Amino acid sequence: MAITKMRLMNIITDKQHLEEMLLRFSTLDNFHPELANKIVDRVSGLAVLNDANPYADLLSKVSELCAEMDLTLVKKPIDSYFINLDETNKMINEIKAKFDQIHEIKKELQTVIEENKMAVIQVKNVSAMNINFDDLFSCRYLKIRVGRMPKQSVDKLQYYNNRPYIFKEFNKDEHFCWCMYITTMRYEGEVDNIFSSLHFERVRIPDFVHGTPEGAIKELEEDMKQDQEHLDHVIETEKKFVEESAERLSELYTKLQCLNQTYEVQKYVVLLGERASISGFVPEEDVERVKQQFADIANVEVEVRPAHSDSRLTPPTKLKNNWFVRPFEMFVEMYGMPCYEDFDPTPFVALTYCLLFGIMFADVGQGLVLSLVGYIAYKKMNMRLGEVGMRIGLFSAFFGLIFGSVFGNEELLNPMFHALGFAEKPFEVMAPSFVMPLLISAIAIGAVLILVSMLINVTQSLKNKQLGKALFSQNGIAGFVLYGSLLVGIALQMGAGIQVLTLPYILILIGIPAVLIFMQEPLERLLEHEKLFPNGFGGFFMEAFFEMFEICLTFLANTMSYLRVGGFVLSHAGMMLVVSTLMSMVGNASPLVFVLGNIFVMVLEGMIVGIQVLRLEFYEMFSRYFDGNGIAFKALNNN
Repeated sequence: MAITKMRLMNIITDKQHLEEMLLRFSTLDNFHPELANKIVDRVSGLAVLNDANPYADLLSKVSELCAEMDLTLVKKPIDSYFINLDETNKMINEIKAKFDQIHEIKKELQTVIEENKMAVIQVKNVSAMNINFDDLFSCRYLKIRVGRMPKQSVDKLQYYNNRPYIFKEFNKDEHFCWCMYITTMRYEGEVDNIFSSLHFERVRIPDFVHGTPEGAIKELEEDMKQDQEHLDHVIETEKKFVEESAERLSELYTKLQCLNQTYEVQKYVVLLGERASISGFVPEEDVERVKQQFADIANVEVEVRPAHSDSRLTPPTKLKNNWFVRPFEMFVEMYGMPCYEDFDPTPFVALTYCLLFGIMFADVGQGLVLSLVGYIAYKKMNMRLGEVGMRIGLFSAFFGLIFGSVFGNEELLNPMFHALGFAEKPFEVMAPSFVMPLLISAIAIGAVLILVSMLINVTQSLKNKQLGKALFSQNGIAGFVLYGSLLVGIALQMGAGIQVLTLPYILILIGIPAVLIFMQEPLERLLEHEKLFPNGFGGFFMEAFFEMFEICLTFLANTMSYLRVGGFVLSHAGMMLVVSTLMSMVGNASPLVFVLGNIFVMVLEGMIVGIQVLRLEFYEMFSRYFDGNGIAFKALNNN
């Protein structure tokens, strides 16, 4: 449970073997590379490799072609990465041209078949007309319209009997009348307007339809049969062509991807004359494995040095925790990554988050359900939050046993407590006499966690040789003594009636730490042999006064913030009491109310409690010892 130890690694080669080295480098999944600019900008004579990428366009063309062909590419093992750019481009163009040709024929056939299908439908609708379509289309002075209109519109034609048209109906169904009308070119517009007002829908017979309706249908169906056979053959040809091309394109795609990556990583390459190098960080346990990756490449040298050996580069942070703690890394990462030399707060977060959530959401049944839901979410959907749910659910069930609550039932576990020798439940959450001890206990838990956070800060400050911060800050030894003395004094005075807050106690354990915190900046300068008040005492005094006032308010607010721990214990019991009351009111529907009520409480309160505990972690604890200014370890290739 710590931060993974890193080593700084330099991979050096000559320009002749650079591409081969980059091909191997681009596949690493345990190397955190550093940008060449971090090194080049500070040293004269160095340069960044910035050659034009000749493979990007080809890779794009292959990707687009495969998308057109609906071809899923599979990475192939490659012996040689050599590519003749001109020949490769010619091959891609030939495959595309051949595919486009086949595809175009297929589209044309599909269009013809679809047109013939529509033509058959139209002709069948007017087949009762029994007229030769060639005669119909050859009229020079008459305009003939074929179509349909609503049945009720036919009766309205009597109002237009004096107009110059001939009307003929030849088929009817439940809603429409299939018909035609004939008029002259002179009255075409007028008559078309009349029939349009009667909702006439024109059926346009394609020009390629000839002869009688019966003969036309037969001819069209025969054409469709032949076209469909031709289409089936074209589809099969296209399928075979795609299958034949898949192997070549997959191999080509694999090569181009790798070669393209070699140019994508150019930003990490530092040039010095004919030599080139890449710098980055590797986990200590992976050093030998990375070295072996380049062992068979001529003129490649791998240097391994301590993580802090180059002041220009900051080692990244890679968290390393056991199975229980690991899921809580997501909360730490939400706040920020610890610096490489800092303390990994994940174990502390895991423990405190589980404890606080378990206390605030204490219920055996609901805790086990939460754990089960978390397990399913993790296994089926690979949700990291599901892993957290598994753990906090078990803690909820554990504290549910202590409080004696099972799906809101506060009496179900009474026989267990009696068997253990208790006359009654140790903790009666709903009893009025339990409220005050619960809230005091919540404050006590908060105070302990705040003090532990201060001790972590002191330890880290001493480790980082920040003596002034460790001794004089509000989260250092001075703050620890001040806060702890106030808590102990108030607790003994009010709780046990012991007169502790005497003048010597106040002066030594409260007054002196307060003065040290007030004088933190001058004292830190004193340790560094600098001027105590560079901007004058007056300016310092006013700033320090208000800062001290803020510190006191922060101590008070942070402590009172933990009242929510006890508040949610009471809230949970109260919400389940409401569910129980509703169950007693609905009679036979009580099982449904029981299920829905528990689901509602678990979802609503579970979300709220989870957020509130996270707030306590971030604002009441992290703010005292954790900056989160580290750089996350990011491997070049995590696939």
